[in-house]
Amino acid sequence: MRRSPGTSSMDPRYQPCFQRCTCTPSRAQRLGPNDTAYSFREALFAQVIVGVDPDPANAEKITAWCKDYWEALHPYSAGGAYVNFMMDEGQERVRAAFRDNYERLAAVKKKYDPTKFFRVNQNIRPAA
Repeated sequence: MRRSPGTSSMDPRYQPCFQRCTCTPSRAQRLGPNDTAYSFREALFAQVIVGVDPDPANAEKITAWCKDYWEALHPYSAGGAYVNFMMDEGQERVRAAFRDNYERLAAVKKKYDPTKFFRVNQNIRPAA
């Protein structure tokens, strides 16, 4: 894909990779959305947009293209994310990934990791 509707134009040399991870509904949907941290049990698939380019000089351009593509697709999504697929996307996206489970998880974080020892990831902030 050289260009996608609603996204910035792209040099034909860029070939972003798209990986679709298919959920198995019979397994993933056996649990309710609040039974574990992951709440998007109704989703049938998750899409990961990965920008790939061998030349580091193109990093900003390929990153912008991937973000633009995500922005174009996001209105048609479930609105969240699978947290292990995320990069540095900010606390708002972390909250969206956990939906209604975020507050419960923040309380657990406050109890078991109040000093934020586990912080090098898409971190849940401890409850106040």
